Amino acid sequence: MIPPAGAPAFLAAAGWKGAQILPLAGDASFRRYFRIVDGDRRAILMDAPPPHEDPRPFIAVGEWLCGHGFAAPAILARDLAQGLVLLEDFGDARVREYVDAAPEEEMAVYTRAVDLLALLHRQPAKADLPPYDRAVYQREAGLLPEWFCPAAGLDVDQESYIAAWDQVLPIVEGDAAPVVTVLRDYHAENIMLLPDHARSHGLGLLDFQDALAGHPAYDLVSLLQDARRDVSPEVERAMLAHYQSVAAVSADFEAAYAVLGAQRNAKIIGIFTRLWKRDGKPRYLDFLPRMWGLLERDLAHPALAPVAAWFAVNVPTQARGPLHSDENAA
Repeated sequence: MIPPAGAPAFLAAAGWKGAQILPLAGDASFRRYFRIVDGDRRAILMDAPPPHEDPRPFIAVGEWLCGHGFAAPAILARDLAQGLVLLEDFGDARVREYVDAAPEEEMAVYTRAVDLLALLHRQPAKADLPPYDRAVYQREAGLLPEWFCPAAGLDVDQESYIAAWDQVLPIVEGDAAPVVTVLRDYHAENIMLLPDHARSHGLGLLDFQDALAGHPAYDLVSLLQDARRDVSPEVERAMLAHYQSVAAVSADFEAAYAVLGAQRNAKIIGIFTRLWKRDGKPRYLDFLPRMWGLLERDLAHPALAPVAAWFAVNVPTQARGPLHSDENAA
């Protein structure tokens, strides 16, 4: 977490000369974040180094969200050539830590997060977003047989895997499916509690640069089937019902929710395995048991019958769980 070489000059040009640059966080991508401190002023420096990262989608979606009344970080300065962006600082009150420390507040906070989603879904999708279509869903779901199955020593039938998904995906990407702005990583570690409760339900949004135009159930799945935090089935059920009470949903919404839950969880199992095998980040293996538990819950829905049948043949129950790196075994 050494600051990028160009950071001091970038900050000086933005009016933050001599400010402290403090490590804040990295993530599963090449992006890194630093807190900038200058007396009483605070800001966040995003380091999105080219060619690995491009901050323009983050800026574009963030400005669209702000323009529609949602709390994305304001852009204070930018240098696209270096991949440096100075952002509004939303502080340290992240939903994940807050509800873990105050479990009695979980239902109230999640209700606010669901209300925000319902409000977002009343807006037409951002006009220039790429579609979340069959090709993208298939490519993402394919990460499980591509990465997890070889790591687990499984030789699986990939053609029938694709065919099974082709049978269930029309419910979420057909001509009749609703289309909204899908943030794609809407969960407790990417939502901040803001002191100004009048601002977008008091919730600040992060990590939306990969937004697509797709089905409204996807971000609800992201929130309620969280890859990094246990959300109880009781909370999930209550919040799914709450969303349906405050949003205009179709009769097949719960089936679409299950399909997108299975698709997302299959994708994440593949991604977390790839982060270990390719990128040398074995800590992501710790999440696999949770992900398999979520995937199996989704596969139990009748709408997933073809995909569940594929898993029954190709991925034995005993293989649906943790993988072990040498580091973890030590």
